[in-house]
Amino acid sequence: MNPKLARRIGALQREMTIRGLDAIVFADRENLIYYAGATEIECLAVVIPALGEPIYCCLWLDAEHVEEATGGARLLPYRFPSSNIGRTIVAAMRELGLPAAPQVGFHKYFVEFAVFEEIRAAFPDIVFRSASEATYRVRAVKDADEIATMEAACDFLAAGMEAAVEAVRPGATELAVLAEADHAMRRAGSEGATFRMQVLTPHKQLRAHPCAGHDVIESGQAIVVHLGASLRGYSAKMCRTVALGSIDPATRRVHDVLHAAQTLAASMLTPGTVVSTIFDAVDALVDREGYGGRIIDHLGYGLGIRQSEFFPIVGKGLDHVLAADMVVDLLLPTILVPGVGGPRITDLYRVAEHGGRIMTRCPRALIEKP
Repeated sequence: MNPKLARRIGALQREMTIRGLDAIVFADRENLIYYAGATEIECLAVVIPALGEPIYCCLWLDAEHVEEATGGARLLPYRFPSSNIGRTIVAAMRELGLPAAPQVGFHKYFVEFAVFEEIRAAFPDIVFRSASEATYRVRAVKDADEIATMEAACDFLAAGMEAAVEAVRPGATELAVLAEADHAMRRAGSEGATFRMQVLTPHKQLRAHPCAGHDVIESGQAIVVHLGASLRGYSAKMCRTVALGSIDPATRRVHDVLHAAQTLAASMLTPGTVVSTIFDAVDALVDREGYGGRIIDHLGYGLGIRQSEFFPIVGKGLDHVLAADMVVDLLLPTILVPGVGGPRITDLYRVAEHGGRIMTRCPRALIEKP
Protein backbone atom coordinates (compact mmCIF):
# COMPACT_ATOMS: atom_id res chain seq x y z
CA MET A 1 0.00 0.00 0.00
CA ASN A 2 1.02 3.60 -0.61
CA PRO A 3 3.10 4.56 2.49
CA LYS A 4 1.25 7.87 2.94
CA LEU A 5 -2.13 6.12 2.95
CA ALA A 6 -0.77 3.47 5.31
CA ARG A 7 0.31 6.19 7.76
CA ARG A 8 -3.13 7.80 7.60
CA ILE A 9 -4.87 4.49 8.19
CA GLY A 10 -2.51 3.71 11.07
CA ALA A 11 -3.35 7.04 12.71
CA LEU A 12 -7.05 6.35 12.30
CA GLN A 13 -6.69 2.84 13.74
CA ARG A 14 -5.10 4.28 16.86
CA GLU A 15 -8.13 6.55 17.28
CA MET A 16 -10.40 3.53 16.71
CA THR A 17 -8.69 1.56 19.45
CA ILE A 18 -9.17 4.43 21.91
CA ARG A 19 -12.89 4.52 21.05
CA GLY A 20 -13.45 0.74 21.05
CA LEU A 21 -14.43 0.52 17.36
CA ASP A 22 -14.11 -2.75 15.47
CA ALA A 23 -14.18 -1.05 12.07
CA ILE A 24 -15.03 2.14 10.20
CA VAL A 25 -16.92 2.20 6.90
CA PHE A 26 -16.33 5.16 4.59
CA ALA A 27 -18.47 5.71 1.51
CA ASP A 28 -18.33 9.54 1.45
CA ARG A 29 -16.24 11.45 -1.05
CA GLU A 30 -14.11 13.47 1.36
CA ASN A 31 -12.79 10.47 3.30
CA LEU A 32 -12.32 8.42 0.15
CA ILE A 33 -10.11 11.18 -1.24
CA TYR A 34 -8.08 11.06 1.96
CA TYR A 35 -7.85 7.28 2.37
CA ALA A 36 -7.81 6.23 -1.30
CA GLY A 37 -5.62 9.02 -2.65
CA ALA A 38 -7.80 9.73 -5.69
CA THR A 39 -10.47 12.26 -6.69
CA GLU A 40 -11.93 10.40 -9.69
CA ILE A 41 -14.01 8.12 -7.52
CA GLU A 42 -17.62 7.00 -7.61
CA CYS A 43 -19.28 3.86 -6.26
CA LEU A 44 -16.32 3.29 -3.93
CA ALA A 45 -16.14 2.41 -0.23
CA VAL A 46 -13.48 1.29 2.20
CA VAL A 47 -13.82 -0.85 5.32
CA ILE A 48 -11.02 -0.17 7.78
CA PRO A 49 -10.63 -2.66 10.66
CA ALA A 50 -9.15 -1.70 14.01
CA LEU A 51 -6.29 -4.09 13.22
CA GLY A 52 -5.02 -5.17 9.84
CA GLU A 53 -5.36 -3.98 6.28
CA PRO A 54 -8.45 -2.23 4.91
CA ILE A 55 -10.53 -3.55 2.04
CA TYR A 56 -11.56 -1.21 -0.79
CA CYS A 57 -14.88 -2.02 -2.50
CA CYS A 58 -15.10 -0.74 -6.07
CA LEU A 59 -16.72 -1.31 -9.43
CA TRP A 60 -14.75 -3.89 -11.39
CA LEU A 61 -14.15 -1.32 -14.13
CA ASP A 62 -12.33 0.90 -11.60
CA ALA A 63 -10.24 -1.83 -9.99
CA GLU A 64 -7.06 -0.96 -11.86
CA HIS A 65 -7.47 2.75 -11.08
CA VAL A 66 -8.09 2.12 -7.37
CA GLU A 67 -5.21 -0.34 -7.16
CA GLU A 68 -2.86 2.24 -8.67
CA ALA A 69 -4.13 5.08 -6.46
CA THR A 70 -3.80 3.05 -3.26
CA GLY A 71 -0.47 1.45 -4.15
CA GLY A 72 -1.73 -2.10 -4.35
CA ALA A 73 -4.24 -2.18 -1.50
CA ARG A 74 -6.60 -5.08 -0.95
CA LEU A 75 -9.61 -4.77 -3.30
CA LEU A 76 -13.03 -6.35 -3.52
CA PRO A 77 -14.42 -5.44 -6.96
CA TYR A 78 -18.10 -5.94 -7.82
CA ARG A 79 -20.21 -5.96 -10.97
CA PHE A 80 -23.36 -3.89 -11.12
CA PRO A 81 -26.29 -4.65 -11.26
CA SER A 82 -25.72 -8.30 -10.30
CA SER A 83 -24.14 -6.92 -7.12
CA ASN A 84 -23.86 -3.49 -5.55
CA ILE A 85 -21.78 -1.42 -3.16
CA GLY A 86 -23.87 -2.38 -0.11
CA ARG A 87 -23.50 -6.12 -0.60
CA THR A 88 -19.81 -5.71 -1.27
CA ILE A 89 -19.29 -3.73 1.93
CA VAL A 90 -21.01 -6.55 3.82
CA ALA A 91 -18.74 -9.09 2.10
CA ALA A 92 -15.69 -7.05 3.11
CA MET A 93 -16.87 -6.85 6.73
CA ARG A 94 -17.27 -10.63 6.80
CA GLU A 95 -13.92 -11.19 5.12
CA LEU A 96 -12.30 -9.08 7.83
CA GLY A 97 -13.81 -11.35 10.48
CA LEU A 98 -15.82 -8.73 12.35
CA PRO A 99 -17.78 -10.05 15.34
CA ALA A 100 -21.52 -10.75 15.12
CA ALA A 101 -22.32 -7.54 17.00
CA PRO A 102 -19.58 -5.21 15.74
CA GLN A 103 -19.03 -1.64 16.88
CA VAL A 104 -18.79 0.13 13.51
CA GLY A 105 -18.03 3.80 13.04
CA PHE A 106 -19.39 6.04 10.31
CA HIS A 107 -18.53 9.57 9.28
CA LYS A 108 -20.79 12.60 9.74
CA TYR A 109 -22.47 12.07 6.36
CA PHE A 110 -22.96 8.33 6.93
CA VAL A 111 -23.96 6.19 3.89
CA GLU A 112 -26.94 6.08 1.54
CA PHE A 113 -30.01 4.32 2.92
CA ALA A 114 -29.69 1.25 0.65
CA VAL A 115 -26.19 0.60 2.00
CA PHE A 116 -27.42 1.05 5.57
CA GLU A 117 -30.18 -1.52 4.94
CA GLU A 118 -27.70 -4.07 3.54
CA ILE A 119 -25.41 -3.70 6.57
CA ARG A 120 -28.23 -3.82 9.11
CA ALA A 121 -29.73 -6.94 7.50
CA ALA A 122 -26.38 -8.76 7.49
CA PHE A 123 -25.43 -7.68 11.03
CA PRO A 124 -28.70 -7.29 12.95
CA ASP A 125 -26.87 -6.72 16.24
CA ILE A 126 -24.49 -4.10 14.85
CA VAL A 127 -23.86 -0.99 16.93
CA PHE A 128 -23.66 2.10 14.73
CA ARG A 129 -21.21 4.65 16.14
CA SER A 130 -20.13 8.12 15.14
CA ALA A 131 -16.52 8.31 13.98
CA SER A 132 -16.70 11.94 12.88
CA GLU A 133 -14.45 13.43 15.57
CA ALA A 134 -11.85 10.71 15.05
CA THR A 135 -11.76 11.23 11.28
CA TYR A 136 -11.55 15.01 11.51
CA ARG A 137 -8.80 14.78 14.16
CA VAL A 138 -6.69 12.57 11.91
CA ARG A 139 -7.19 14.89 8.94
CA ALA A 140 -6.55 18.09 10.91
CA VAL A 141 -2.73 18.17 10.77
CA LYS A 142 -1.53 18.57 7.20
CA ASP A 143 1.62 17.13 5.69
CA ALA A 144 3.90 19.10 3.36
CA ASP A 145 2.15 17.88 0.20
CA GLU A 146 -1.27 18.84 1.54
CA ILE A 147 -0.06 22.32 2.49
CA ALA A 148 1.58 22.84 -0.93
CA THR A 149 -1.62 21.76 -2.66
CA MET A 150 -3.73 24.15 -0.59
CA GLU A 151 -1.30 27.00 -1.20
CA ALA A 152 -1.62 26.40 -4.94
CA ALA A 153 -5.41 26.51 -4.59
CA CYS A 154 -5.01 29.82 -2.73
CA ASP A 155 -3.23 31.23 -5.80
CA PHE A 156 -6.38 30.48 -7.83
CA LEU A 157 -8.36 32.57 -5.35
CA ALA A 158 -6.15 35.58 -5.97
CA ALA A 159 -6.92 35.36 -9.71
CA GLY A 160 -10.62 35.06 -8.95
CA MET A 161 -10.69 38.01 -6.58
CA GLU A 162 -8.93 40.22 -9.09
CA ALA A 163 -11.56 39.33 -11.70
CA ALA A 164 -14.40 39.83 -9.23
CA VAL A 165 -13.23 43.30 -8.20
CA GLU A 166 -12.95 44.27 -11.86
CA ALA A 167 -16.51 43.05 -12.48
CA VAL A 168 -18.11 44.83 -9.50
CA ARG A 169 -19.87 47.82 -10.99
CA PRO A 170 -23.28 49.49 -10.82
CA GLY A 171 -25.84 47.49 -12.81
CA ALA A 172 -23.97 44.18 -12.64
CA THR A 173 -25.70 41.26 -10.95
CA GLU A 174 -24.15 39.20 -8.19
CA LEU A 175 -24.12 36.17 -10.50
CA ALA A 176 -22.38 38.09 -13.28
CA VAL A 177 -19.56 39.05 -10.92
CA LEU A 178 -19.30 35.48 -9.68
CA ALA A 179 -19.16 34.14 -13.25
CA GLU A 180 -16.11 36.29 -13.99
CA ALA A 181 -14.39 35.18 -10.80
CA ASP A 182 -15.13 31.49 -11.37
CA HIS A 183 -13.92 31.66 -14.95
CA ALA A 184 -10.65 33.29 -13.88
CA MET A 185 -10.05 30.64 -11.21
CA ARG A 186 -10.84 27.79 -13.62
CA ARG A 187 -8.41 29.22 -16.16
CA ALA A 188 -5.77 29.46 -13.43
CA GLY A 189 -6.23 25.75 -12.64
CA SER A 190 -8.99 25.47 -10.04
CA GLU A 191 -11.07 22.30 -10.10
CA GLY A 192 -14.05 24.24 -8.77
CA ALA A 193 -15.44 25.49 -5.47
CA THR A 194 -16.50 23.04 -2.78
CA PHE A 195 -19.34 25.30 -1.57
CA ARG A 196 -21.83 27.79 -2.99
CA MET A 197 -19.76 30.92 -3.49
CA GLN A 198 -21.00 34.36 -2.53
CA VAL A 199 -21.21 37.76 -4.13
CA LEU A 200 -23.58 39.60 -1.80
CA THR A 201 -25.30 42.96 -1.79
CA PRO A 202 -25.89 44.39 1.70
CA HIS A 203 -29.44 43.15 2.38
CA LYS A 204 -28.29 39.50 2.17
CA GLN A 205 -25.11 39.75 4.23
CA LEU A 206 -26.60 38.93 7.65
CA ARG A 207 -28.21 35.68 6.50
CA ALA A 208 -26.68 32.40 7.67
CA HIS A 209 -26.03 30.85 4.25
CA PRO A 210 -26.67 33.31 1.41
CA CYS A 211 -25.32 32.89 -2.11
CA ALA A 212 -24.99 34.90 -5.29
CA GLY A 213 -28.24 35.59 -7.10
CA HIS A 214 -29.86 38.04 -9.51
CA ASP A 215 -29.65 41.06 -7.20
CA VAL A 216 -28.29 44.16 -8.93
CA ILE A 217 -25.26 45.98 -7.52
CA GLU A 218 -25.54 49.71 -6.88
CA SER A 219 -23.03 52.47 -6.18
CA GLY A 220 -22.58 53.17 -2.47
CA GLN A 221 -22.77 49.52 -1.49
CA ALA A 222 -20.24 47.32 0.28
CA ILE A 223 -20.15 44.04 -1.69
CA VAL A 224 -19.00 40.83 -0.01
CA VAL A 225 -17.09 38.45 -2.30
CA HIS A 226 -16.49 34.96 -0.87
CA LEU A 227 -14.66 32.63 -3.26
CA GLY A 228 -13.65 28.99 -3.19
CA ALA A 229 -11.19 26.96 -5.23
CA SER A 230 -9.80 23.44 -5.10
CA LEU A 231 -6.93 21.31 -6.34
CA ARG A 232 -6.62 17.52 -6.18
CA GLY A 233 -9.52 17.40 -3.76
CA TYR A 234 -8.24 20.09 -1.37
CA SER A 235 -10.16 23.30 -0.71
CA ALA A 236 -9.23 26.93 -0.30
CA LYS A 237 -11.42 29.93 0.44
CA MET A 238 -11.12 33.68 0.84
CA CYS A 239 -13.51 36.54 1.48
CA ARG A 240 -13.08 40.26 0.83
CA THR A 241 -15.32 43.32 0.90
CA VAL A 242 -15.44 45.79 -1.98
CA ALA A 243 -16.51 49.38 -1.26
CA LEU A 244 -18.18 50.62 -4.46
CA GLY A 245 -18.14 54.39 -4.26
CA SER A 246 -18.90 56.11 -0.97
CA ILE A 247 -20.22 53.59 1.57
CA ASP A 248 -21.87 54.07 4.97
CA PRO A 249 -19.20 55.06 7.56
CA ALA A 250 -20.80 52.59 9.98
CA THR A 251 -20.07 49.76 7.54
CA ARG A 252 -16.49 50.95 7.15
CA ARG A 253 -16.05 50.97 10.94
CA VAL A 254 -17.34 47.39 11.24
CA HIS A 255 -14.76 46.35 8.65
CA ASP A 256 -12.00 48.10 10.62
CA VAL A 257 -12.96 46.20 13.78
CA LEU A 258 -13.08 42.91 11.87
CA HIS A 259 -9.61 43.59 10.48
CA ALA A 260 -8.25 44.14 14.00
CA ALA A 261 -10.06 41.04 15.27
CA GLN A 262 -8.68 38.87 12.49
CA THR A 263 -5.15 40.15 13.12
CA LEU A 264 -5.47 39.32 16.83
CA ALA A 265 -6.94 35.86 16.23
CA ALA A 266 -4.27 34.99 13.65
CA SER A 267 -1.49 35.95 16.07
CA MET A 268 -2.81 33.34 18.53
CA LEU A 269 -2.74 30.41 16.09
CA THR A 270 0.15 28.67 17.81
CA PRO A 271 0.67 25.00 18.78
CA GLY A 272 -0.85 24.19 22.16
CA THR A 273 -3.37 27.04 22.13
CA VAL A 274 -6.88 26.15 23.32
CA VAL A 275 -9.29 27.59 20.78
CA SER A 276 -11.67 29.08 23.34
CA THR A 277 -8.93 31.52 24.40
CA ILE A 278 -8.87 32.90 20.84
CA PHE A 279 -12.62 33.39 20.88
CA ASP A 280 -12.46 35.08 24.28
CA ALA A 281 -9.78 37.52 23.09
CA VAL A 282 -11.72 38.43 19.94
CA ASP A 283 -14.97 38.70 21.87
CA ALA A 284 -13.33 41.11 24.32
CA LEU A 285 -11.95 43.24 21.47
CA VAL A 286 -15.33 43.41 19.75
CA ASP A 287 -16.99 44.29 23.06
CA ARG A 288 -14.52 47.13 23.68
CA GLU A 289 -15.39 48.55 20.28
CA GLY A 290 -19.07 48.68 21.18
CA TYR A 291 -20.30 45.58 19.38
CA GLY A 292 -20.65 43.16 22.29
CA GLY A 293 -22.88 40.17 21.60
CA ARG A 294 -22.83 40.77 17.84
CA ILE A 295 -20.56 37.91 16.71
CA ILE A 296 -21.57 34.27 16.43
CA ASP A 297 -19.95 31.59 18.59
CA HIS A 298 -17.63 30.15 15.91
CA LEU A 299 -14.84 32.28 14.45
CA GLY A 300 -13.39 29.68 12.08
CA TYR A 301 -13.11 26.04 11.10
CA GLY A 302 -10.40 23.66 10.08
CA LEU A 303 -9.96 23.40 6.34
CA GLY A 304 -8.71 20.65 4.07
CA ILE A 305 -10.67 18.37 1.79
CA ARG A 306 -13.86 19.92 3.10
CA GLN A 307 -14.26 23.72 3.12
CA SER A 308 -15.39 23.60 6.78
CA GLU A 309 -14.01 20.68 8.74
CA PHE A 310 -15.22 20.08 12.26
CA PHE A 311 -11.86 19.82 14.04
CA PRO A 312 -10.52 22.19 15.05
CA ILE A 313 -13.32 24.73 15.43
CA VAL A 314 -12.20 28.10 16.77
CA GLY A 315 -15.19 28.78 18.97
CA LYS A 316 -16.68 29.79 22.27
CA GLY A 317 -16.15 27.34 25.11
CA LEU A 318 -14.45 24.68 22.96
CA ASP A 319 -11.42 22.75 24.22
CA HIS A 320 -9.86 21.90 20.85
CA VAL A 321 -6.09 22.29 21.07
CA LEU A 322 -4.18 23.59 18.07
CA ALA A 323 -1.20 21.74 16.63
CA ALA A 324 1.44 22.79 14.12
CA ASP A 325 0.35 22.59 10.47
CA MET A 326 -3.35 22.62 11.12
CA VAL A 327 -5.09 24.94 8.64
CA VAL A 328 -8.01 27.14 9.72
CA ASP A 329 -10.07 29.93 8.22
CA LEU A 330 -10.45 33.26 10.05
CA LEU A 331 -12.73 35.16 10.41
CA LEU A 332 -15.79 33.19 9.46
CA PRO A 333 -18.40 35.66 10.78
CA THR A 334 -19.15 39.33 10.39
CA ILE A 335 -20.31 41.65 13.15
CA LEU A 336 -24.09 41.48 13.10
CA VAL A 337 -25.44 45.05 12.93
CA PRO A 338 -28.87 45.28 11.27
CA GLY A 339 -29.07 48.03 8.67
CA VAL A 340 -25.30 48.29 8.34
CA GLY A 341 -24.70 45.10 6.38
CA GLY A 342 -22.08 42.49 7.04
CA PRO A 343 -18.61 43.21 5.64
CA ARG A 344 -16.27 40.26 5.99
CA ILE A 345 -12.60 39.24 5.79
CA THR A 346 -11.71 35.56 5.61
CA ASP A 347 -8.25 34.07 5.06
CA LEU A 348 -6.57 30.71 5.47
CA TYR A 349 -3.86 30.38 8.11
CA ARG A 350 -1.46 27.59 8.95
CA VAL A 351 -0.83 27.09 12.66
CA ALA A 352 2.84 27.85 13.36
CA GLU A 353 5.20 28.52 16.26
CA HIS A 354 5.04 32.31 16.11
CA GLY A 355 1.41 32.73 15.05
CA GLY A 356 -0.71 31.88 12.02
CA ARG A 357 1.06 31.92 8.65
CA ILE A 358 -1.32 33.38 6.09
CA MET A 359 -1.82 31.22 2.99
CA THR A 360 -4.21 33.40 0.97
CA ARG A 361 -2.41 36.05 -1.03
CA CYS A 362 -4.55 39.16 -1.40
CA PRO A 363 -4.42 42.46 0.53
CA ARG A 364 -6.71 42.28 3.57
CA ALA A 365 -7.77 45.92 3.58
CA LEU A 366 -11.21 47.08 2.44
CA ILE A 367 -11.05 47.16 -1.37
CA GLU A 368 -11.93 50.65 -2.59
CA LYS A 369 -13.48 51.05 -6.05
CA PRO A 370 -14.75 54.44 -7.31
